[in-house]
Amino acid sequence: MMVVFRKLGCDDMPAAAKVHRTSFDTRLPWLAHLHTPEEDRRYWNGHLFATCDIWGAERNGVLLGVVAFRKDWIDQLYILPDAQRQGIGTRLVDIAKTAYPQLFLWTFQRNTAARRFYETRGFVAIDETDGSGNEEKEPDVLYRWIA
Repeated sequence: MMVVFRKLGCDDMPAAAKVHRTSFDTRLPWLAHLHTPEEDRRYWNGHLFATCDIWGAERNGVLLGVVAFRKDWIDQLYILPDAQRQGIGTRLVDIAKTAYPQLFLWTFQRNTAARRFYETRGFVAIDETDGSGNEEKEPDVLYRWIA
């Protein structure tokens, strides 16, 4: 049961949106259902697909994780809860790291699992906000990685 990593196409965006929503709602239940599944699909198919490289990890044709990145930024990284702690997130981050010499990303301050994940992979917190600038109104933290 080998995990395959590949660049995703437009046809993969509904599955990418589903991975995003499942992981987001499981790990951040206080923010669950912020958007409808249709809004998620439009965001992945429209905005992210147009502006980012999107890679996925799949096993037996099932998408387990996704990363969306562009110059200097990781915009999205989500792994299905049952597929976490298997090296999938690390490999997806490494794909983004090979593309750019520095990367920034935001995560929520309360998302301690994500913070620990990024910090153990060389990302350093460089700023925190009270959340007034994001749609969730959730305090967040900006991370930076440099090659």
